[in-house]
Amino acid sequence: MHISVEPGDQYTLLHLRGEFDTYYCPLLEQEVQSALDKGTPNLILNLRLVKYINSTALGSILKAGKMVSKGGGKMGISRPSPFCRDILSKVGLDRVLNVYDSDEDAVRGVCGEEEAKSAASGDGELKLDPSALIFKPKDASRIDHFLEKAKSENPLHGHAFGKNWTGVGRMASLTPETLSFTWKGGSTGLSAFEMGQLLAVGTDWSAKFRLPLLQRGYCEAQVEITEMEERTDGIKAICNFKEIDDATREAISQYAKDLTFLRDELKKATDA
Repeated sequence: MHISVEPGDQYTLLHLRGEFDTYYCPLLEQEVQSALDKGTPNLILNLRLVKYINSTALGSILKAGKMVSKGGGKMGISRPSPFCRDILSKVGLDRVLNVYDSDEDAVRGVCGEEEAKSAASGDGELKLDPSALIFKPKDASRIDHFLEKAKSENPLHGHAFGKNWTGVGRMASLTPETLSFTWKGGSTGLSAFEMGQLLAVGTDWSAKFRLPLLQRGYCEAQVEITEMEERTDGIKAICNFKEIDDATREAISQYAKDLTFLRDELKKATDA
């Protein structure tokens, strides 16, 4: 990870770029202390080009916030990448850290200035939703029975879904034994009731998902749906793992430990 420094009269703007993991935590803390030593009490962390961040790095950001607060200043997060924004939301850090959509808003937020320097533009924001979960039935005949039937009954669905159809939901929770996800039906046009029939309790599915706090690609597993909840805009499915390799289960266990660590850090931050 690279950190560039943009000083202001009452604030320091740090632009972080790359992958923020445990190795770079001392670097961030060094830059924060350097900014405070120079007499600028407020700090802004621009995370627009941070494509990956782990639990220890998030803890380092919380520590930076405490350092700034102890010095009488305020800290804000500016323009977090989709990856970072999703992580901040998942662990609840956006409730204790001020998150802004622009550097200018961040400057106004931490020190009340009317003018703010715009951050240099650049490429590379992560576009993929790290909470996406891709699922496909083990029994392909379910596609013919439910999706093709829905297409024939609804004139808006003029396309065939095909044997390789996959659904894209959003991860809701994850443990070494279970996962749950929500699904709004995508382009199928299915009602919540019909979605529940397609993803019925007792059916087996292939699932691909990512662990946002861990630097790896999609994990794969075979799951069985054990509970189904209809909602106004879709369904929520709860699944048990049926087939999962040891490396993936170990990664999920680490993910759960990271979330526990972050929740503890969040509690300390809010109790302080």
